[in-house]
Amino acid sequence: MKLTGKRIQLSPLDHSDYDLFIELSMSSQVMEHVYTPFTYAEAKAAFEVKSQPWAATSEHWLTLGITEIVTGEKLGSIGVKIVNHQANIAEVGFMVKPSAQGKGFASEALSLLKEYAFTELGVNKLTATCSVNNIGSYQLLEKLGFEREDCLRQNTKLNNKLVDDYVYGLCLAM
Repeated sequence: MKLTGKRIQLSPLDHSDYDLFIELSMSSQVMEHVYTPFTYAEAKAAFEVKSQPWAATSEHWLTLGITEIVTGEKLGSIGVKIVNHQANIAEVGFMVKPSAQGKGFASEALSLLKEYAFTELGVNKLTATCSVNNIGSYQLLEKLGFEREDCLRQNTKLNNKLVDDYVYGLCLAM
């Protein structure tokens, strides 16, 4: 399975995504608003989980590597997890390396994933959760039609500090 846009391609994580996944998962800069950076062992274990085969009935994430088509450069990853199979609700999440941020790659990746989730997976609603301090992520979500539905106070512990999170939702237009 591959999703192809104008500048990027999304495909299930494989060995070619390993080095960047580990780097991003251990980076204090990238993880500042996501979670406490992983140790190497934790990052390796997370990669193994996120790169396993996936089906629409799976309980784990479908994680896709983001690759620039022209250069073949690995830019990050994006994923979807069906969190409620009965109501067809899925969560999305993404990580893009700093040198690729602000260039529209995450926007294109999320647009491709949205289309796939609604048309191929039959999802009724997409959700996303991000730190209130993660301005780039929530601006991207809002740009692509996600609506802020809630603010969860002291919802996530990052670097031994409780932070608030915004919850976003996007429903399939009926």
